Amino acid sequence: MPLYLESIGFSVVLIGVLEGFAEAIAGLSKGYFGKLSDQNGKRVPFVQFGYLLSAVSKPIMGFFTFPFWIFLSRTLDRLGKGIRTGARDALLSDEATPETKGTVFGFHRSMDTLGAVLGPTFALIFLHFYPQNYSVLFFISAIPGLSAFLISGLLSEKKKEKLVTEEKSNFLSHFLYWKNAPISYKKLVIGLLVFGLVNSSDLFLLLMVKAKGLEDSQVIGIYIFYNLVYALFSLPAGILADKIGLKPSLVFGLFVFAFVYGGMAFAEDTIHFYSLFFLYGIYAASTEGISKALITNIIPKTDAASAIGTFAGLNSIAALIASNLGGLIWFYSGPKSMFLIAAFVSITVSFYFIRLSLKNSEN
Repeated sequence: MPLYLESIGFSVVLIGVLEGFAEAIAGLSKGYFGKLSDQNGKRVPFVQFGYLLSAVSKPIMGFFTFPFWIFLSRTLDRLGKGIRTGARDALLSDEATPETKGTVFGFHRSMDTLGAVLGPTFALIFLHFYPQNYSVLFFISAIPGLSAFLISGLLSEKKKEKLVTEEKSNFLSHFLYWKNAPISYKKLVIGLLVFGLVNSSDLFLLLMVKAKGLEDSQVIGIYIFYNLVYALFSLPAGILADKIGLKPSLVFGLFVFAFVYGGMAFAEDTIHFYSLFFLYGIYAASTEGISKALITNIIPKTDAASAIGTFAGLNSIAALIASNLGGLIWFYSGPKSMFLIAAFVSITVSFYFIRLSLKNSEN
């Protein structure tokens, strides 16, 4: 994506705006459709339609290169993610106990990220034979997307009662969940949101690698390597988190993030980048699924999609700020400043979580 956007004339600042806006749409829609899923007592239809929308959005980017259409394509793709995520995570939570949440969400992250290994690997092979032919890749990418939609038709779910409420839902009404949410949930989410303010899009990491002189194929190769590490360690990290605790695993991941971002400020050659992206995969495996598992352990089961969706909605605002802010700091002060600031904030949040006491809900 960053290579393609650069090839059609997008600046670092515009890439930051695009990714921040797209992630904001994803997060806000996660909250709305998560609450809608809870209210209707259904999960599968949201999962199916979400995959379908993301699949059909891909060819738009292949057809058009004008910024409006690029923004539209990314928005539809992220909207599809927003529609399915809360319901999907609630399905995962329903299949787990508080003692196995780390394992279940870790397995999901492992399988999800394995796809992020296979896709770029195919892209790398394709670009080897057809250099710079990015647009065709977006047409091809619709195929696995549509396959995911068809396979999701095989899903079944446990029957559950509808969430009785007199509230009328709108795109922002899910934020009302915050008012009555457990105090442990609020404390956890506040820490995650502060971290989210410096956790800008991964595109900046790849742009840094590109800026240091690596070829397109090398940049894609490092991204594949990162996702492979992420996929391989997600399940073991989830199992370990169930044994040592979800919060210690999260804290460990944040310290690793700080080390990676601090290292990116000074990395110069290929071996440095591969080492840092290896650790970045460890960070992702130790935090992505774990944070959701931690949230579902401290709220009632009936609120799972709303709680995850509300966090996603708030985090999307943080992501919007992070990506825009990251692009501006990069542009005016250089990438080193951006990475060092993120590392410092991550360390601060790590110590906040070390001192934070969380109370599990009776799920």
